[in-house]
Amino acid sequence: MQDLYKRTASHVQITTDGYYTYQSAVPDAFGLVADFAQLIKLYGDYGQHDAAGRYSPSPIIEVISKVRRGNPDPKHISTSFIERGNLSMRMGMRRFTRLTNAFSKKLSHLKAALALYFAYYNFCRVHSTLRVTPAMEAGLTDHVWSIAELFDASQKAR
Repeated sequence: MQDLYKRTASHVQITTDGYYTYQSAVPDAFGLVADFAQLIKLYGDYGQHDAAGRYSPSPIIEVISKVRRGNPDPKHISTSFIERGNLSMRMGMRRFTRLTNAFSKKLSHLKAALALYFAYYNFCRVHSTLRVTPAMEAGLTDHVWSIAELFDASQKAR
């Protein structure tokens, strides 16, 4: 949370899942500079006791929204953006897919795979909703990078 706080420029709204440590971590890092809410999802039992249950998620039976600090806009209390980002990451890197053997044995390999994925995602991949890359939309570059250009930039950064 401290790292996230350092990367934000102004007052923000934060929504987390129901993990209890966020209740203190967010206020400790952001103080009064963030409106904070938690979205708690309660899941039902959906045949999780057999082999097929590993592949079928339990249905959500209730969603509870709790304001923890400040005055968050109820229309924007959502975890949809991060959940979509997590799905994109799982689809782009098999090591984050459930029940797979495509994992990193070393933390350094995992960090390298993440860095490569996010660099490609932000600088080389044109997003259909933006019609440009996220780096272009943010004003970090004026063109779509090639893989060779991404590789050259990574070599210069060393």
